[in-house]
Amino acid sequence: MHGAFLFMPYALERHSLEALRTALDMLERGFAGLPAAATPQLGRDGERVLVDVAERLHDNYPYFHPLYAGQMLKPPHPVARAAAALADWVNPNNHALDGGRASSALEKEAVAQLAAMVGWDAHLGHLTSGGTMANLEALWVAGKLAPGQRIAASRQAHYTHERISGVLGLDFVAIDADRRGRMSMEALEHELRAGGIGTVVATLGTTAVGAVDPLPRILELCERYGARVHVDAAYGGYFKLAGNLAAESRAAFDRMEGADSVVIDPHKHGLQPYGCGCVLFRDPSVGRFYRHDSPYTYFSSAELHLGEISLECSRPGAAAVALWATQRLLPLVQGGEFARLLERSRAAALALHARLAANPRFVTAFAPELDIVVWAPKAASAAEASARSRAIFEACARRGLHLAVAQLPVAFFDHDEALAGAEGASIACLRSVLMKPEHLDWVDRIASILDTATDEAVARGAALPS
Repeated sequence: MHGAFLFMPYALERHSLEALRTALDMLERGFAGLPAAATPQLGRDGERVLVDVAERLHDNYPYFHPLYAGQMLKPPHPVARAAAALADWVNPNNHALDGGRASSALEKEAVAQLAAMVGWDAHLGHLTSGGTMANLEALWVAGKLAPGQRIAASRQAHYTHERISGVLGLDFVAIDADRRGRMSMEALEHELRAGGIGTVVATLGTTAVGAVDPLPRILELCERYGARVHVDAAYGGYFKLAGNLAAESRAAFDRMEGADSVVIDPHKHGLQPYGCGCVLFRDPSVGRFYRHDSPYTYFSSAELHLGEISLECSRPGAAAVALWATQRLLPLVQGGEFARLLERSRAAALALHARLAANPRFVTAFAPELDIVVWAPKAASAAEASARSRAIFEACARRGLHLAVAQLPVAFFDHDEALAGAEGASIACLRSVLMKPEHLDWVDRIASILDTATDEAVARGAALPS
C-alpha cells in the first residue's frame, strides 16, 4: 500500500459527490409540498467561474497530502465535507432556533458528546468560529467571575490569550516554561502566592511543540490559592481518547473534568472544515452572563436557543451538521476508530523523532507528547543552525516535502557544546506536524527527503551566514 501512495498519481476523493447527490434528493423530498418558485441556477457563466476558482486554488501547498507536514492543517473527513455542503442548501443560522431548528438540535447533541469526552454530563457549551473566539468567551466569563484579577498562562501558550486579555481589559501574566515547553510549577506557585490571579490557563497541546501542561498539579495549586482553571485544549483535546500517550500526558488529560472551562477545536483533530471551535463550561449557571433581550430574532422560540449562550450572533448551522455527522460515523470513544486515527498520528511523530535522534547531523528536542516534532541541524552556533534550518526547509520544499520553521528556545534542545553558550537564546528550528493518520506510512519517505535536502544544505554551507 505504501508503494501505491508513492507511485500512483494522487486523486482527490470524489465518492462523496455521488453520496451527496443521493442525500440531496432525500433533502429535496422533505420540502416536496412547497408551491413552485424560481430557483437560481449555476449556469454556464457559473461553471466557468468555478473552473477559474479551481485554477486559483492551485496556488496552495498540498495541505491534504502526507508530504505536507508543516502547519496544523488536516483535511476534513469526506462525511463532514459532504454534510456541510448538504446543509448549505438550506443555509441554517444557529444563532436562534427560528433560523436553524434542525442544525441547532444537532449542535446541542454534538457539543454534549464533546462534553462527555471531557467527563461532564451537566455543562454549558456551543460551537464557535474557532479556538480564538472560544478562548475569548472562556476568558470573558473568567473576568465576570473574578473581576479585577489577572489571567495567567505559560509563555508557550498561544499568543491569543495575552491578546484576548488585552481586548477584555484583563491584566495578564506570562508564566515561564520548563525545558519541555510546559508551564513551570515553581513559577506558577510564585505568582499564585503573590495573589491577584483569578484564572490560570492550562494548555493541553501547545501549538509550537505539542507540550502538555501538568494539569493535575495546576488544579492542586489553583484549589489551594483560590484560582479558576481554564483548559485550552484547542489543539490537543481529542488526544484524551488516545491509548498511546506517555504517563504524564495521560494524567493531564484524565483530569480535564476538573477544569472550570475547556476549549476544543474540531477543525484541528476533529476532522472538520475550518470554522469549527467549541467552548465548554462545567457550571451551566455561567449562562447568566449572556442574558440579553432581542425584540426581533426570537419571536417564535420559547425554548432556550444557542444565541442566548454565545457572544457570536450569526453562526453557520452547516458547521454543526458536519460535526454531528462525523461523530455519528466516528464516535468519540477510547479504543474506537477515531481514537485509533489519533494514535497513528502520535506513533508517526514518535517514529520520526527516533529517526532524527539517531541522525548525527541533528539535535532533537524532547520526545513528542502528541504529534508535533521539532529538531535543528547541528552547527557551530545558534545563528548558523538557524540559517541551516531555513536552507533545509527550502530544499525540502523543492522536493515536495513541506515542513515549518519555528523560533524556539535553545534550552528545548539536547544541544552539544557548540550551542552550550547560547542558553537563553532562541533558534530557528524545523517543525513537523504529523496530524494525518497516513503520516505513519510516510515516515520513511519523509526522512529520506529530509536527508537529501540536508545534503544539499550542507554542501552549500559556505553560503550560510555564520
